[in-house]
Amino acid sequence: MFEPIFKNVDDVLRKDAGCGTELDYIEQTSWILFLKYLDDLEITRKTEAELAGDDYKEILAPEFRWGTWAMPKTKDGKLDHNKALSGDDLRDFVDHKLFPYLKKFKVDAEHAETIQYKIGEIFNELKNKIQSGYNLREVINLIDQLKFKSSSEKHEMSHLYESKIQNMGNAGRNGGEYYTPRPLIRTIVKVVAPELGDKIYDGAVGSAGFLCEAFEYLKETNKNRSTKQDDILQTRTLYGKEKKSLAYIIGIMNMIFHGVEAPNIVHTNTLAENLADIQEKDRFGIILANPPFGGQEREEVQQNFPIKTSETAFLFLQHFIKMLKAGGKAGIVIKNTFLSNSDNGCASLRKYLLESCNLHTILDLPQGTFTGAGVKTVILFFDKGTPTKKIWYYQLNLDRNLGKTNPLNENDLAEFVKLQKTKEDSDNSWTINVKDLNIETYDLSVKNPNKKEETLLRKPKEILEEIKKLDKESEQILNTIKEIV
Repeated sequence: MFEPIFKNVDDVLRKDAGCGTELDYIEQTSWILFLKYLDDLEITRKTEAELAGDDYKEILAPEFRWGTWAMPKTKDGKLDHNKALSGDDLRDFVDHKLFPYLKKFKVDAEHAETIQYKIGEIFNELKNKIQSGYNLREVINLIDQLKFKSSSEKHEMSHLYESKIQNMGNAGRNGGEYYTPRPLIRTIVKVVAPELGDKIYDGAVGSAGFLCEAFEYLKETNKNRSTKQDDILQTRTLYGKEKKSLAYIIGIMNMIFHGVEAPNIVHTNTLAENLADIQEKDRFGIILANPPFGGQEREEVQQNFPIKTSETAFLFLQHFIKMLKAGGKAGIVIKNTFLSNSDNGCASLRKYLLESCNLHTILDLPQGTFTGAGVKTVILFFDKGTPTKKIWYYQLNLDRNLGKTNPLNENDLAEFVKLQKTKEDSDNSWTINVKDLNIETYDLSVKNPNKKEETLLRKPKEILEEIKKLDKESEQILNTIKEIV
């Protein structure tokens, strides 16, 4: 139902001079979607208040409500062309009145855990890039057809928004950093198995895929939750941090469309926080994350960490270990080179992980798991508080190459999920003892002892047939040369 509308919105944005990439399309669609969502939320809350006999104070002033500036309508529910802004008038209103008004919410909000604060944060990070007011009018008319009032409508919207995020990843360039394959995230969440009441954290939140899937998992495993438990799930369960503006906006929008009204995502550089300043009250029971691959941090940022390295992902891993409370559980995506890099920093980090946590499982993923990223990755599953004695490895071996047309799916990971519960050995899984590791390198490389190297030896008959074939071809070439001569 909603998919054609999204496609038409992209078609309009594609012809606007201010929008040149998939990243622009989702950014500009997001702020307009958010204001339509906010209007539907206001209508729902006002109706609920009236039924309960309560007063309801609307968030936005009348001039800035969707039904005033975006879609004023006649009595028969059609766009009132006499009141509706378009062209330069619409663009100027958005740029010079609407955005400045919405930005002020960040200062005026009572505290950060309110939708008012999120409104202010979102519009402080954005600007309207749609240069043509006529294109903007077309987009608004299309977005107005979307509804966010029922749970089924929100569910459909969350799936469509996820598909737009995936398209950004497939578009290449820096889009890939926003998208971790959802079947992989769901598998990681299943293995870590958070419970209602756990505080869940992702310090490299991106599009908030981990937090959204953890939210869905907790809803599914706690269907009969009370109003109090629902409030805990909404407001005191999911936490994230994100450095980049666009990723921050997309993460908040994605969580909103999944049903989290005021996401606890902070726009900040996670790695700027000194590990020495982290206290017990700052820690979390569950950490789920995919820190960015191949990033580099400046020396002043590296000073916040006991193990010095410029590799962003390795700094994040130190951060996650420190942020995990005793007994807490983590599932972290990281480049497979972490397991074997011979530099002192990496070896020290492996030693630190093994000594401070129980690294009980390593999932080795095939090339192509991350579309557009040419790196191989592994998933580290660990619990904080007791040193590692044994590590169970699982190597995901598939009978096809992964890519855009053949993405990873949950069935691919079904055997891993099943075997991980008991840590069974199989053709794809094995266990190592930490006491057998080289204590100078702590090399954790994936070396499947059950994988037999296939030596392709041809039979004598095949070799003779090949010789005959080559002799015949040589004879034909010689005869052709003789004819020419």
